[in-house]
Amino acid sequence: MKIEISHVTRYIYEEPVTDSVNEIRLTPRTNYRQSCFHHEVRVEPGTSLFTYEDYFGNRVHSFSVHQPHRELVIHVRATVTTMDRHQGDALPTLPFGEQAALLQGEALQNRYIEYLLPTGYTEESAELAAYAAGYPFGEDGMYPWAMRLTGAIHGEFTYDPEATSVHTTALETLKLKRGVCQDYAHLMIAICRSRGLPARYVSGYHFVGDLTGGSADFEQASHAWVEVHIPGTGWLGFDPTNNAEVDGRYVKLGHGRDYRDIVPVKGVYRGTGRQKLEVKVDVRRLD
Repeated sequence: MKIEISHVTRYIYEEPVTDSVNEIRLTPRTNYRQSCFHHEVRVEPGTSLFTYEDYFGNRVHSFSVHQPHRELVIHVRATVTTMDRHQGDALPTLPFGEQAALLQGEALQNRYIEYLLPTGYTEESAELAAYAAGYPFGEDGMYPWAMRLTGAIHGEFTYDPEATSVHTTALETLKLKRGVCQDYAHLMIAICRSRGLPARYVSGYHFVGDLTGGSADFEQASHAWVEVHIPGTGWLGFDPTNNAEVDGRYVKLGHGRDYRDIVPVKGVYRGTGRQKLEVKVDVRRLD
């Protein structure tokens, strides 16, 4: 599938501000499942961009705007081709006993330690441990277990944009029984890590329009989901918000331990704290 993305972030300040220093993580990855063959970033007021990869391999653009300005606009456009995971040969799998042995082995734990340790969003707690205990691994393996957990979170929690904020933790989401994609992802990550299964937070886009072409006819936004490392198989994507395994409808931007590692746009500036933020996202399928 060929997907075109337009992402516009606009900050409007009540008074002129200066010395704005920013980082953006809005470049689609190129990997085994997707290929980004066009990407452009334009900033108003005009400025130079510095590009590098962070610790997790995410592409970062940084820039500064020092002159006084009342508005900062970041335009990002990208074209990405994606493929469904099930195209081609079947994924390698191992019996549950071998998966469990790998999971408990020092080699796997050392390699993926940052995706096993709790973070501020996925802190350990008795409540989370009790919830996770309701979803033990089964003899059918860890991939079916991850699919069951994805469906359980989708079914037991209510999507509610008014219930949480960008600072909501997995424990708070568990207590509220509601939230948005960021909250669903943090909760699933916390449960996976409590079971000793490496899991990471993914940011990106989800095409939800008509597959025959065109774009969705409602307001769109960026999306978040989870990647789980299945021993003997590798990293696979799961979306508890939509009760789905990641396929050709998804475009990945980056991953990290939690939301804090891959905030799409963040920065500081000198001036008034009174500002307005507008974000417009369009994800459409190209012929």
